[in-house]
Amino acid sequence: MIEKLKQNWFFNVKGDVLAGIVVALALIPEAIAFSIIAGVDPMVGLYASFCIAVIIAFVGGRPGMISAATGAMALLMVPLVKEHGLQYLLAATILTGVIQLVFGVLKIARLMKFIPRPVMIGFVNALAILIFMAQVPHFWGINGMTYVFVGITLAIVYVVPLFFKAIPAPLIAIFVLTVIAIFTGVNLNTVGDLGIIKQELPSFFI
Repeated sequence: MIEKLKQNWFFNVKGDVLAGIVVALALIPEAIAFSIIAGVDPMVGLYASFCIAVIIAFVGGRPGMISAATGAMALLMVPLVKEHGLQYLLAATILTGVIQLVFGVLKIARLMKFIPRPVMIGFVNALAILIFMAQVPHFWGINGMTYVFVGITLAIVYVVPLFFKAIPAPLIAIFVLTVIAIFTGVNLNTVGDLGIIKQELPSFFI
């Protein structure tokens, strides 16, 4: 039993810790962004993403798989929240989970092979376009230095792994550029500008 626990939970401590840090840092702005897309308070997205990540780590998933906020669900929640209010969101989320459990028990995933590939490509591409369009307003009227930081970030993410892989490139980019922004005093929008971060638990509406 102990050996099995070690094998499942502690076989790659360094990699898991580094991956966890990267995911945590990336998940915060992503959760806030998806909350804005869905039309809910940013704290709702933050707590939901935290709960998903912790619960799935113990009761589901597989090594190397990350479960967190997703743009596909955020886009679907837009008309729901707009037409019926936040109180329907929790009920819809629970119903989604129940449907997924039923699909898993019935092994519905086997039927996915019958869906034409062009349909799946169209779905994924349309989703990417909708997410991109939701982010476009945030690209206008911002400091020009923002584009410089974006360019440097992309360069680090794509170039560094060619020479150095001990530390994830996204983590290097986040750390280096955050330190530069703090010590140079560059005028940049921050994650906190996307919404009000409150130190209180969200309420459940159903």
